[in-house]
Amino acid sequence: MRGFASDNNASVHPEVLKAIAEVNNGHAVGYGGDKITENALQLFKQVFGQETETFFVYNGTGANVIAIQALAQSYNAVVCARTAHINVDECGAPEKLSGCKLLPIDTVNGKITVAQIKQYMHGFGFEHHSEPKVVSITQATELGTVYSINEIREIADYVHSMGLYLHMDGARIANAAAALGCTLAETSIKAGVDVLSFGGTKNGLMFGEAIVFANAQLANNVKYIRKQSTQLHSKMRYVSAQFIALLQNDLWLQNARHSNNMAALLANELKEVSQVNITQPVESNGVFATVPKALIDPLQNEFFFYVWDESRSEVRWMTSFDTREEDIKAFVSTINRFL
Repeated sequence: MRGFASDNNASVHPEVLKAIAEVNNGHAVGYGGDKITENALQLFKQVFGQETETFFVYNGTGANVIAIQALAQSYNAVVCARTAHINVDECGAPEKLSGCKLLPIDTVNGKITVAQIKQYMHGFGFEHHSEPKVVSITQATELGTVYSINEIREIADYVHSMGLYLHMDGARIANAAAALGCTLAETSIKAGVDVLSFGGTKNGLMFGEAIVFANAQLANNVKYIRKQSTQLHSKMRYVSAQFIALLQNDLWLQNARHSNNMAALLANELKEVSQVNITQPVESNGVFATVPKALIDPLQNEFFFYVWDESRSEVRWMTSFDTREEDIKAFVSTINRFL
């Protein structure tokens, strides 16, 4: 059954499977000491800057947790959107493993602003207070919206002026960069982000994410934190080969453009459906909409997806690199049939 629940539900891109098969030959030094991993790390320097340092991990939660641990102490706090993955969908892992308190901000579109961050900029040097040390933003956001490069720079400039660090959860950064028409670095490290959780799984990889640090000083102890966090993969070549396939020849961009285009097509097709109301700007590969409550169960039986806000009867429809135009047409046709 095909559906619109998540880009995590999509298949693995054939080029990524091919890359895994090509390195599945003979023996290689484990834990990242192999030539394939060396080549992949050099490729990340080409993409994000020679001064950057990158570490491969299993998953996005691991990437976010390690990033926070590298930037903050257990008595610190992390400012984020209330809808942020670290706040909603990681089972308290960032708080449990880093010890840091999360300070969520209510938003209407998933994006936080400098004015909203300022409300938490107090209590510095006061031992009874969890002192903010990190601001975390998501690109693209959990609501499918995208920060402009200028919006990121504005946040980064303010965060740095306060002596804090800026973390970016980039689980869907490829979709954001494709939407903005810029490079991966331009919407992250070059815009002032100190640490980026770079997502691959939602864009065609089988498994594996990366943590990109703006400079080596920030990454001093990360190799130890990664090991303690059980995120060090032994047969690292199978992670590294996937990232080479993703970054070479702009496969990441091809995949992201396609998934974004499919979301735009879905939104356009839904304009003619009067009882479906799109609630957020469709800027990446997600469509959020309110629908009649009675529609949800029968529609989920044919195309699986998640309810985002049950109280509003708001649903989330995600597209991916392998979403087809015929999937969109069949989905909208089914909606019309049920209505």
